[in-house]
Amino acid sequence: MFTIRKEMKDTFDADIRRRFENRMVEHGNRFFPQQCRELGEAGVRDWIRLGIARAGRYGIVAERDVCKYIDVMFVYGANFDSDSRYPWAAEILNAAPVNPTHKIDRLFETARLYAPARGHWHA
Repeated sequence: MFTIRKEMKDTFDADIRRRFENRMVEHGNRFFPQQCRELGEAGVRDWIRLGIARAGRYGIVAERDVCKYIDVMFVYGANFDSDSRYPWAAEILNAAPVNPTHKIDRLFETARLYAPARGHWHA
């Protein structure tokens, strides 16, 4: 029987996370080029890591869903989820337990309705 040790699992997890981060850097440069230029390569990677952590606080962990969370961050700022200018964000994210994909879809669509003209939204 084949056994995966914790060290092997951690290596696999780190590799998956790194590949997702790399895809998100490309995604950010494609859809939010101005913000990415302002942040620089290291800043974009920090932004993505922050987005992964913040999304996780709300139970949002699927790659597609985390991508949408980070998109909203690019448009509204890193602290959009607690910013009093966007009460709809906290309301959606803190709602009673809901399927995380439904939660992020609702957040994403609401964010698109109120979005300033920054970046290109994708679905």
